[in-house]
Amino acid sequence: MPTPDGSPVPSLNLDDAATLLMQLEATDTADLAILREGLMDLAFENGVPNEAQPFVARAARVLGTIVNGTAPDVPAAFAEVGEALEGAMRASEGRAPVPARVAAPVVTTAPEHATTRTDDPSLDVLPDDADRELLPDFLTESHECVVHSEAALLQLEESPDDEEAINTVFRAFHTVKGTSAFLGLARIAAFAHEAESLLSRVRDKEIAYTKGCADLSLRSADMLKALLVSVESGLNGDGRLPIPDGYHALLDALAGYDPADTPLATLPQASAPAPAPAAALVAVAPSVAIATPPVSSAVDAPTAAPAAKGRVESNADATIRVRTDRLDRLIDMVGELVIAQSMIAGDTLFAGGKQHDLQRKVTHAGKIVRELQGLSMSMRMVPLRATFQKLTRVVRDTASKADKIVQFVTEGDDVEIDRNMVDVLSDPLVHMVRNAVDHGVEGPVEREAAGKARVGVVRLHAYHASGNVVVELKDDGRGLHRDKIVKKAIEKGLIETDKGLTDSDVFNLVFAPGFSTAEQVTDISGRGVGMDVVRRNIEKIHGRIDITSAPGKGSTFAIRLPLTLAVTDGMLVRVGDERFIIPLTHIHMSFRPEPAMLSTVVGRGEVVLLRGELLPIIRLHTLFDVTNAVQSPLDGLLMIVGDGERRQALLVDDLLGQQQVVAKTLGDGLGKVPGVSGGAILGDGRVGLILDVAETVALAQSAEGHPARGDRPHAA
Repeated sequence: MPTPDGSPVPSLNLDDAATLLMQLEATDTADLAILREGLMDLAFENGVPNEAQPFVARAARVLGTIVNGTAPDVPAAFAEVGEALEGAMRASEGRAPVPARVAAPVVTTAPEHATTRTDDPSLDVLPDDADRELLPDFLTESHECVVHSEAALLQLEESPDDEEAINTVFRAFHTVKGTSAFLGLARIAAFAHEAESLLSRVRDKEIAYTKGCADLSLRSADMLKALLVSVESGLNGDGRLPIPDGYHALLDALAGYDPADTPLATLPQASAPAPAPAAALVAVAPSVAIATPPVSSAVDAPTAAPAAKGRVESNADATIRVRTDRLDRLIDMVGELVIAQSMIAGDTLFAGGKQHDLQRKVTHAGKIVRELQGLSMSMRMVPLRATFQKLTRVVRDTASKADKIVQFVTEGDDVEIDRNMVDVLSDPLVHMVRNAVDHGVEGPVEREAAGKARVGVVRLHAYHASGNVVVELKDDGRGLHRDKIVKKAIEKGLIETDKGLTDSDVFNLVFAPGFSTAEQVTDISGRGVGMDVVRRNIEKIHGRIDITSAPGKGSTFAIRLPLTLAVTDGMLVRVGDERFIIPLTHIHMSFRPEPAMLSTVVGRGEVVLLRGELLPIIRLHTLFDVTNAVQSPLDGLLMIVGDGERRQALLVDDLLGQQQVVAKTLGDGLGKVPGVSGGAILGDGRVGLILDVAETVALAQSAEGHPARGDRPHAA
């Protein structure tokens, strides 16, 4: 790291630091800053033994208060730096005791806004000199370190000799330890130190990375997450830091780990307080990394350095952190710009074709606006990698509880979708993966009896298809049994008979609230709670979920999602005097029917025969009470929408062309309109309703094909 004048910081040891400190005064801020940077190098880049690092970090932190003028008592601060350096030298030489001021890392004086003493064994407080501007960045980056360490721990369990995985985890714990010590978060530093020490023993071949060691390491990652949540809660509250359950027991288990013991048998799971309400999270709003690689210059202290010299040589301009509320606001404003540009381009001024020069300029501006829109949208796209990594842990823990052997295979984790969709998608995937392991995959004995390998396979695959993102979850387990599902559905009164129901229709019954065919309820799943929530969450982000299965061969759950919720690629259609937008992902084809293709079938109403398939006709003008619309399909167009057995034909007057529109909600005044997912401002300034195809079809099928007149949605 360079000095204030741009020159590199000279390397120094503890003796040099102590000597330099005695020669400096409070007015020598430039030299004090150089000393502080040198101490940070020692603390965070393995320049001193582990035992000395907290003392060196303390010295650097107190020096920072002198440099930036926030030290309440400068002479006392100088004395504290000297004591910290003396403690570091004693610790480096293995001498004791160390000075009292730095020997007790737990804060003994609460900040003014805290009312609870730190001698409460279940409570801690933020240090009185905590840097509240750096803490949000520390929380974000430490969480990333823990997530990366968890993925490496799972990889290490499969390949215990993977030195790179060991080093990844070691660096992650080391980074969290060093930065938390620098910020005065002694409990996190102490815990990370013990977790790091365990991995150090593995790295030095002192102990083997057995299942017991893996369980303890993964539990340590959970505890670090809980500790970070506690700090987040304190930062947005009164400064109190509730200590997660099991902290002390797990700390002792790490310090006294013996491969011959099973220390996790009586250890409670880590639990942390709920974060502060969303309204209070302004200071620590989630951030997204823009561009790659994931290196951040937001924190003054070094974090997540991939190597000893990573902090010095990292490209700090490669990535910055942006608050997501600001990013969302940017995207909203770009959307407004797109709407304004389309209104200008659609102005009647161009109708005569006489303003050639102006039209050329507007067209050029339109290209720039579209590129700006694409760029801004890409900033909110994030890969599915983090979500997939979390599911790896879910599979491991679920299989362990169920006494099953399961191999989890992920593909396409670099596929990107809207960040807001990732948040909603995470919980449904967790529930589905648990179900796949607990109910789908058989136990080793049962699999052998069925002629299968003892190891079950659960595969998660993400890919692009027809403008959508498809996330497929496959297992090679028991599969869904139609007869069992039908029997259970009849018992619950969901259906009277399965006559006329396709396999797809029957499988979709598993999404009914409270539906479950599990013969035994476990603490993992089996109560029929969750799959209805899964479908609701998927539909909330304009996606759909399809099921295919074969008894004894496994099941496939395919989730189809749009790339983003902010922009919709759709076909603009006219129905009477109204305009509707139908998402392109749901459209198969459009055609004008011949008289011989049309008929009426008892129980199905109007249908059209297309390539040997009878498709129901939905009259949008009837469904949405639109006047002056085409009445006969022979005078309009039929648009085929849907998939497989659920394809329908929508009757529209005319196709006005394909458009990419900025999706908007209808607002609190209108609320939720059945069959409509939102609206868009068109080039002429009018509002076009964006149809939710699945809801529109369901709406048309209800009440003998159409809702009662009083219940019909109305076009805006």
